[in-house]
Amino acid sequence: MLVRKVFMSSLLVSLMAIASLASADQSFVKTTDGSALKIDSGLFDTPAAKEFLATGKNSYVGNAEAVAKGKKIFGMYSCTQCHGPEAKGQVGPGLVGPTFRYTKDATNKGMFETVWAGTNGGMGAKGIGLMDATDPKNGVTPDELLKVIAWIRSNGTVNGNE
Repeated sequence: MLVRKVFMSSLLVSLMAIASLASADQSFVKTTDGSALKIDSGLFDTPAAKEFLATGKNSYVGNAEAVAKGKKIFGMYSCTQCHGPEAKGQVGPGLVGPTFRYTKDATNKGMFETVWAGTNGGMGAKGIGLMDATDPKNGVTPDELLKVIAWIRSNGTVNGNE
């Protein structure tokens, strides 16, 4: 009886550990200083954004509809002014790779962190609630940013999901 209780307790603890790992979200860090970047998980409100939060993978990469929307958002937020019309660089750095100003931008998670919270090089935060401190609804949502990243990836050879 005691052996069975110990076994059942061990099994329960193991299952709880596995469940917590399975539901663990990505942790984000600021490109500016490597400190923790807190993003409300409630903002990840679409299937693609939820998948990204769980895995760091951008399911919009290669999706023509999402890529088209990402291109539109890129232009709407005037990203073209610094990064050029094809995100290959202008005043600001090129974003398509294979080399990046911030090495972590080779991954979709890294590029997401860089755009969401900004850089030391002059680009301010673009994430919703961070872009304009006077308007918490101003800025890109996680879903919109994933579409922008998908468009950026469509202009280069790096897909960021590796």
